[in-house]
Amino acid sequence: MKKFTWKPRRSLLALAILSATGTALAEQQTHHLSIAPQSMSDALKALAAETHIQIFSDGDALKGKQTSGIQGDFTAREALQKLLTGTGLTYTFTAEDAVAVKAAETGSNATTTLPAVTVAGKAVYDSTESYLVGNSITATKTDKPLMDTPVSVQVVPQQVLSDQQATILEDATKNVSGVQRVWNGEANGQDFVIRGFGTRYTRFRNGQRISNFNTDMANVEQVEVLKGSAAMLYGRVEPGGMVNVVTKKPRDEAHYSLQQQFGSYDFYRTVAEATGPLTGDKSLTYRMDFGYTDRNSFRDFVSQNQIFVAPALHWQASDKTEFNLSLEYTDRKLPYDTGIPAIGNRVANVPINTNYGQPGFKFNEDPSDSTLLDFNWSHSFNDNWKIQNGFVGNWANLHYRKVLVAVFQPLLEQGTDPMQVRRGSQFTDDSQETYLTYFNLNGKFKTGEVNHNVLLGGDYYSDETRSGGFFGFSATNAPFDSPYKMPGDFGGGSFAFSRVNLYSPNYPNLDFNAYENQRINHPNNFFVSQTSWYGLYFQDQISLFDDKLQILGGGRYDWAHLASGSSNSYTNSEDINGNYNGYVPSFNIIALAKQNEGFFSPRVGVLYRPWTWLSVFGNRTEGFGTNNGRSGNGQPLKPETTEQYEAGFKTEWFDGNLTTSTAYFHIDKKNVLTLVSDGGIYDTIGAARSQGIEVDIAGRLSDGLSLIASYAFTDARITADGGAPGNNIGKRLPNVAEHSGSAWLKYAFQQSSLKGLSVGIGSYLAGTREGDNANSYKLPGYVRVDTFAGYTTNIGPTKLTTQLNVNNIFDKRYYFTGAPYYANRAWNLPGEPITVMGSVKLEY
Repeated sequence: MKKFTWKPRRSLLALAILSATGTALAEQQTHHLSIAPQSMSDALKALAAETHIQIFSDGDALKGKQTSGIQGDFTAREALQKLLTGTGLTYTFTAEDAVAVKAAETGSNATTTLPAVTVAGKAVYDSTESYLVGNSITATKTDKPLMDTPVSVQVVPQQVLSDQQATILEDATKNVSGVQRVWNGEANGQDFVIRGFGTRYTRFRNGQRISNFNTDMANVEQVEVLKGSAAMLYGRVEPGGMVNVVTKKPRDEAHYSLQQQFGSYDFYRTVAEATGPLTGDKSLTYRMDFGYTDRNSFRDFVSQNQIFVAPALHWQASDKTEFNLSLEYTDRKLPYDTGIPAIGNRVANVPINTNYGQPGFKFNEDPSDSTLLDFNWSHSFNDNWKIQNGFVGNWANLHYRKVLVAVFQPLLEQGTDPMQVRRGSQFTDDSQETYLTYFNLNGKFKTGEVNHNVLLGGDYYSDETRSGGFFGFSATNAPFDSPYKMPGDFGGGSFAFSRVNLYSPNYPNLDFNAYENQRINHPNNFFVSQTSWYGLYFQDQISLFDDKLQILGGGRYDWAHLASGSSNSYTNSEDINGNYNGYVPSFNIIALAKQNEGFFSPRVGVLYRPWTWLSVFGNRTEGFGTNNGRSGNGQPLKPETTEQYEAGFKTEWFDGNLTTSTAYFHIDKKNVLTLVSDGGIYDTIGAARSQGIEVDIAGRLSDGLSLIASYAFTDARITADGGAPGNNIGKRLPNVAEHSGSAWLKYAFQQSSLKGLSVGIGSYLAGTREGDNANSYKLPGYVRVDTFAGYTTNIGPTKLTTQLNVNNIFDKRYYFTGAPYYANRAWNLPGEPITVMGSVKLEY
């Protein structure tokens, strides 16, 4: 039978003789511990190294046992109690520096007689799961307790996602301070405003950048939001922050679940999960997640059909080497929804279901598919040094078939009564290929009394997007009831144009096949974008004075390349045998504009933890944003750059079961692309500033009572402009509420007669927001209230959970507009009215 020990120095007889005094001595000495979530075997090794005690254990008893780690000041006995609770393991001190860990005997109540504790991020399926996760890898790419991380990072754990029945990523981020949802037409891509700045549809999965395709929540374990520029580790990231999705991993214990959700507007969603070992020694484990969504909407002509499949494999080749392979495939049909245009200084007062697109199934398909492949491996040379390497590829095909509201002025024809909404058409096919590879070396060592946690790494990212087809917006106001020919425009092609009444739209009978004919036989729009960069980075986390003082420093250098071009002309394509291959863009007309940039992004942070319950921190970061392309005369434009200062404090309460984070931030963004003439000429004369205060609270207030809450004061303004549309200096950035916040409270009944019953209520609020950079119209503030009730019971070996959520119970009307770089008077998406969602879930 396999066993493991650390530094054996005494015989078992000697250990038994010293047993009585050993326990007392161990209980008297307190250690500051930070043990990350991991296997029980590795956690006990880490505990042995930190406390300098010997731990003897039956290796077979530890197989499949996991712990979510601990952080704080503990005696060895207290640490063991927290690590072993709920695992079926027990321990006995046999000497002053030795302990034996073994499986509890059959019929023993050893597990239940251990002191009741709540461990943050505990990876068990339990309705009383804490809302607190103590560790995050997003901020430093090393598993670090949040209390010891000198930056702002918030985590929305699995239990919150489950209680709120989060079906889209926006359902998770609403719990985080300073994060606002934006209009995205419900199309392919998710964007957020964080600390006043948009994320430009940049999305991260397990710390790796992927292309802009919507997240399916079926395999999401938790969502992490890192505030401020993360350029030092992740390259070109917008200054407000980043959203990182952490996926579920294969487990070495079998677990199966099936959930059926159903709700308002014909919402149906099925989620299934299966995971467990594939080999007897549990070295090879698997996971399969499945999600199917079929729904309509409170918006006219909007429906969704989506299939998501995500298999994953984990191979623990040895105690020190592992391999991971995962795949995600998404097939979806989801139409583009431009929302409701603004009239004067408000969104038009029309029913929120009003859609100015075109009715008909064919006009509302927008079929798309995406395939993601993720392979990574790691090897630990010893307890202190580890290497990681991985590859991520993503291939997406996006097909647009829609009539949409125009994106330029005039949006409305006001010379007639009633007003008319101008529309255009897009029948294009896009393909996107994204590749990422990375390498990290992480090491821990000492120089004198100074502890170092060093990260050396590099990555390469490449993205190519190609678009071709038919795209048209009329420059005239001529109405029509069928496709309208306009020779001479767009290289001799023609396109369809129509108007609809603002207050009572009467949709023309458009011929879908005529649009398809334009896409196939008379394409007028081709676009190519090639983006790539590679970067090298270095980071050192220094700990002094028993880890009370921590200093984070590092930097990254990026070499970035951008090439893009467009064409409204095409040529016939024939192979060497004269066979027709379709229309392709005339690349001699496109004339790709190329640009190369290099930039160094430093980051420094300091954290002081005078007591276990308090951390005070500050940081300074710089960022390297998007390339801005070329000016009207073909000269390269400078890339966007950012600088942030942040200071704050974090606290732990109720034995570490509740944490708070408070931060003040100041961000300056320079070289913002600004329109300088009506001819579509841009220059990098723009600048913006965002500053404010954010507060986040998460965890458990008492047995059964959990809370996640946030508040943000954000003052985000344009500081340089001077473009043709007018001087916007001093204007607020769009879709940024000066005051916003959230609070979600859940109570799981502890009384035996009500055991398994949970209830909750939450509120989400945002103040008045500006609709565009010119502040020409406003979005009203709102307070939305959600509730839920759930009941869990065991039916033999199966756990049954039934749940009912009611969102926006007061039917509040509110809107989202675009991010600062994409705000438009035409596009304001209404928030959901009162909706009901039920769920039945079986687990075994």
